Amino acid sequence: MPAETPATSSSAPNPSTGDHYLRNIVASPIYRVAKHTPLETMPVLGTRLGNSILAKREDLQPVHSFKIRGAFNRMAQLNEAERAAGVITASAGNHAQGVALSGTELGIRTIIVMPRITPAIKIAAVEGFGGDVLLYGNNFDEAKGHAQQLAEEHGMIWVPPFDDPAIIAGQGTIGLEIIKDNPNVDRVFVPVGGGGIAAGTSVLIKQINPDIQVIGVEPEESACLTAALEAGKPVDLPRVSLFAEGVAVKTIGSETFRLCRDNLDAVITVSSDEISAAMKDIFDDTRAIAEPAGAVSLAGLKRYAAEHELEGETLVHILSGANVNFHTLRYVSERAELGEGSEAIFGVTIPEAKGAFLHFSNVLGRRAVTEFNYRVGDRADGHAAKIFVGVQLKEGRSERTAIHADLSNAGYGVVDLSDDEIAKEHVRYMVGGQPPARVNESVFAFEFPEQPGALQRFLEVLGTRWNVTAFHYRSFGMDYGRILAAFEGVAGDQEFQSHVTELGYPVTEVTHSPAYEFFLASN
Repeated sequence: MPAETPATSSSAPNPSTGDHYLRNIVASPIYRVAKHTPLETMPVLGTRLGNSILAKREDLQPVHSFKIRGAFNRMAQLNEAERAAGVITASAGNHAQGVALSGTELGIRTIIVMPRITPAIKIAAVEGFGGDVLLYGNNFDEAKGHAQQLAEEHGMIWVPPFDDPAIIAGQGTIGLEIIKDNPNVDRVFVPVGGGGIAAGTSVLIKQINPDIQVIGVEPEESACLTAALEAGKPVDLPRVSLFAEGVAVKTIGSETFRLCRDNLDAVITVSSDEISAAMKDIFDDTRAIAEPAGAVSLAGLKRYAAEHELEGETLVHILSGANVNFHTLRYVSERAELGEGSEAIFGVTIPEAKGAFLHFSNVLGRRAVTEFNYRVGDRADGHAAKIFVGVQLKEGRSERTAIHADLSNAGYGVVDLSDDEIAKEHVRYMVGGQPPARVNESVFAFEFPEQPGALQRFLEVLGTRWNVTAFHYRSFGMDYGRILAAFEGVAGDQEFQSHVTELGYPVTEVTHSPAYEFFLASN
């Protein structure tokens, strides 16, 4: 998937459409409940990048995200009969809170259908803003389907999360505030999920000052706009990563796609590690704890500034929300250094001899070791030990390459695992787990929904029919969990493959992962 995709249309946008949105954005009544949020300078990051970096602090809204803008603008336009009928939506996150608070302000009953797996803190937040919560289904799609069915049955008004002109106009007030507060901005970076904030912000900015570049940013594993631009129309992604839950959308809206295609100057994608690093940057400069989706646009800003060698510009990113699951921070903390390029991880073979650790440390020199995992090796393999080591970097990839060369020149067997997802998510917790005898095993990485019975179902479908030779699972407080599992004698086994298909969880075979082969594979 490309890291950057031009977003300009081959045909010129319809000026009347832009005028229409401009009028609606300027006339939006959102300030009955929303705030004009500040543009806050990030001096530490700005100095590091050589540009002026400004954060648009949408985390300071009453619902801690920008979603209140679009929800209120849509609901404020309902007529008396529609208000009397009530509003219904489906959401497990920020849109739910925006609809609930808007309903309370406008005197409209709101029903929010949320998946049964929704954390209690999110349910309490929606109820605290005055929404009636109805739990249904095991995922968002099931909750959405039920909500739309109820809307038809009871004549309630369905308020979508993004693909609606009034929603888009409400989000567009962000662009208006940015230009009012700093008309000399060079580029604005906006997160892209369903496209509402990107569409609204970009159409407003292009109407007022076309010289300001607006750049959309998506997670690599949830890049529905990038896919739509390549196809020329909205398309369904087969699956999305839920790390940045607030922008984890399989299909961009039709109207949001049209506006993004016509008004965004580029679209770039970023990794989960880059998002984690951006969350750390936000905390270091502002002491705000952004949710992963809230840091997506800063991750894109950093990548874009580096790739295009920007210097001396004024760059804005939208900190779109701060409704973070606290336990997610454990994962973020572990991945932020890798995303920043300030840590490298290696697998190294050293002799099991007195003074070996000291010699190894001398080769690393004065570099700070961030992680060191070791277990005594097989005495029959030539008295060699395999260690998992993390090293702090001050000079990025060039230093990482230099460390690899230093270790190799010193006679150590070494493999760079800094880009190996299996190493970062599983193997670092499993070092020392080689089987005592050779095992013919195949290794798979599974994703499963964090809902009651999901892990049990995995074990029932696969764990009682084939011998499980390795297993690792750790909860990071996210909607999806990750399992690494090895099975004996299943290579080419069609019955095993049919049961994997029956299980229905996303799966990738990783038998040849460098981290697995170095630390866990039988000799």
